Amino acid sequence: MRPLSYILEPFPVDSHFFIMGAFLLTVTGQVTMDMESTFHQHPASNESATWHSGRYWQPKGIPTPHPCGNFSYPPPPHDKKRTGPRPCPVCYVPAEQAMDSMPTSLSVSPVLRDLNYVIEETSVKTELEGGSTFGGHPTLQQRNESFDIKESMTVHCGFVKGMKPGRGTLFDINDADLLEMEQCHGIVVASAIFGNYDIMQHPKNISEATKRSACFYMFVDEETAAYINNSTELDRTKRVGLWRVVVVRNLPYDDPRRNGKVPKLLLHRLFPNIQYSIWIDGKLELVVDPHLILERLLWRENATFAISRHYKRFDVFEEGKANKAAKKYDSASIDAQLEFYKREGLTHYSPDKLPITSDVPEGCVIVREHIPITNLFTCLWFNEVDRFTPRDQLSFSTVRDKIMAIVDLKLNMFDDCQRRNFVNQVYHKDVMRQKSSPPPRLSSNIESRSSNSQSDRTTRFQPGKPVRNGRYKKPRSRCRHSGRKTF
Repeated sequence: MRPLSYILEPFPVDSHFFIMGAFLLTVTGQVTMDMESTFHQHPASNESATWHSGRYWQPKGIPTPHPCGNFSYPPPPHDKKRTGPRPCPVCYVPAEQAMDSMPTSLSVSPVLRDLNYVIEETSVKTELEGGSTFGGHPTLQQRNESFDIKESMTVHCGFVKGMKPGRGTLFDINDADLLEMEQCHGIVVASAIFGNYDIMQHPKNISEATKRSACFYMFVDEETAAYINNSTELDRTKRVGLWRVVVVRNLPYDDPRRNGKVPKLLLHRLFPNIQYSIWIDGKLELVVDPHLILERLLWRENATFAISRHYKRFDVFEEGKANKAAKKYDSASIDAQLEFYKREGLTHYSPDKLPITSDVPEGCVIVREHIPITNLFTCLWFNEVDRFTPRDQLSFSTVRDKIMAIVDLKLNMFDDCQRRNFVNQVYHKDVMRQKSSPPPRLSSNIESRSSNSQSDRTTRFQPGKPVRNGRYKKPRSRCRHSGRKTF
């Protein structure tokens, strides 16, 4: 692989690159497209109009000028009929160029060089908000000290009951699986399904080179594993498609949502030798090669951690209200968490926080480099989820701001329409069952009254057409694009 070097120059768009819009587009000439996206304008900036200013650090593995250097898109048209979140065009370099641009060494971690983790065979809950046995019940003093970033640190980061994560620590994993996970170097794509809550989605558009070099791991509990075994045949390598399925036992929490935060935020503890990870929630389908995503979100931006900002909400307090309204979690617990953060100094989001563009992430995808400072970030983020509610959007900005007050995290909070470009969202199983189930039958007395009412009057109708009271209106055509087009 070529040595990594950087140059700083403005780059016009040339004729060899890939753009992913609302559909998959392979472009080899002049770029024109019909925008198929609408998304909310950020309250404090005009970032949604152009992603690049044309000046950023460029790895030598990418041709000069960078093919995506000046890629931009027009503001979305004002259309009241399409107010929901949509994918937007993204400029990716070809897979070979993306792989060539992968740095030959990891980024330098600012300040923090040596990160160690608390191991306690017995932990005692000493406070009302002291977390869990799996998390080690860190005290508030220990929590506060963990944000004092030094060259060498030891912090709580789950798995406190054993020397090796996954072996007698809760969230237990078979030794053969642990050994195979240790052999994973470079890139891992990971997801999880607990409580048989989602249907496994299979990655698409993955290059053969990536299939050989990257790891794809799906963590499941025993309930989900039983469903997979009954509906899909695992091969001798415990794989379903690209996914290597790992069954987790002795789960630390009763709530499947909390259990899902363990692999989501603590991948560096489960995969000690990886360099980069892409986490996707179990309800998501990956449709872009991981190397393209890493080049776009990390390497091109000189970032070590990437997460999309929420497409609609930028304020943690507004996110808390939305969570309560949707009954995402107990309202009293959400109020207590936000009140705690408010006492610590959390304020409403405003333009005064720029260049920070949002306090609320869309946390279903996390793309990151595994270096001590990003590992610390997800450890402390997990500790907040363990101590308070599992709604990780509520704790993200508190952890981020405390760390960034001391060091540069090199965080890339990108438009959520870009995230929707490389993952498709599928309904949870319970929602799909509700959509597919027939409407409930009317009770016998209601059916009788309805029958008598119909017999008392004569109604003209066309066979096969529903009977409508009043004026019949022809239904409007609602075309929906499906799949991804190639131009």
